[in-house]
Amino acid sequence: MPVIDESLNLYTLQIRDAKTALTPNSTQRTTLIIAGVYIIVIAILWHVPYLNLITCLTFSCRLLTVGFHEMSHAIAGVLTCARIHSLELDPDEGGATRMSGGIPWITLPAGYLGSSLIGACLIACGFDTNASKVASLVLAAFFLVTLWCLCRTWALIFGMSALIVLFWFVAGGVALRYLVLFIGVMSCLYVVWDVIDDTIARKVNESDASAFAQVCGCCPSQVWGVIWLIIALMFFVAGVLVGIVAFKDSNAKQKEDSLHFIPVPGAKGNSATSHTVSVATSILMSSIAVLLA
Repeated sequence: MPVIDESLNLYTLQIRDAKTALTPNSTQRTTLIIAGVYIIVIAILWHVPYLNLITCLTFSCRLLTVGFHEMSHAIAGVLTCARIHSLELDPDEGGATRMSGGIPWITLPAGYLGSSLIGACLIACGFDTNASKVASLVLAAFFLVTLWCLCRTWALIFGMSALIVLFWFVAGGVALRYLVLFIGVMSCLYVVWDVIDDTIARKVNESDASAFAQVCGCCPSQVWGVIWLIIALMFFVAGVLVGIVAFKDSNAKQKEDSLHFIPVPGAKGNSATSHTVSVATSILMSSIAVLLA
């Protein structure tokens, strides 16, 4: 009588299930293509400051990613019993977190790694409309606190708030998914480019990697920059994989589910929706005008 190796069959099924889970469907392939386009567009906007209108729209997101960086330092400091003296975020996208005490081995790399982790979470949420709704609420609160406490730029506060409201009402919240994805991709790319610029391409004495190298005393800042860069890229890939595995619903199914999860007022098409969109658009355009001025 032949002997059936059940453990081998189970192993084969597990490999097949893992392959199925990691294979993107048509909706996810569209999301991946859009994320790839975001990478190209963000790279262009990041290094071409003369595209005034579009640059103003991305300036808020860039400032937010710097806020992620500084707030990650502060959170790590609080968790390691450090005393936070001040957090600064300038409109020129520079930031600084001043603290005393704590554990430098944790607080110094927390800026880059924390902001890349946040970006990875946003990328994963960008694969699903309902997850993007939850992420946008957290993101809006974080954005308001960051801008008000660190730079108090009212045009950016109103502009980003109006953008979130506007995207919430477009196609039942589908546009909000791509906004969350955009911010997530930008946050991860900021970490990659900043690490490369500060530690690999050129050595900045005031960078987190340089301070960390002085603390540990065993490796130069370039080595720690490469290590953090690899970890940041791993977070980016992990965010994509989590999104692919966790959110398999099609666009139609996501749209149907979004009608029952924090539904959009007037989703059936009444006048309240168009009025809200009109108001949000007016606020957004006014904020852009202030930034351009």
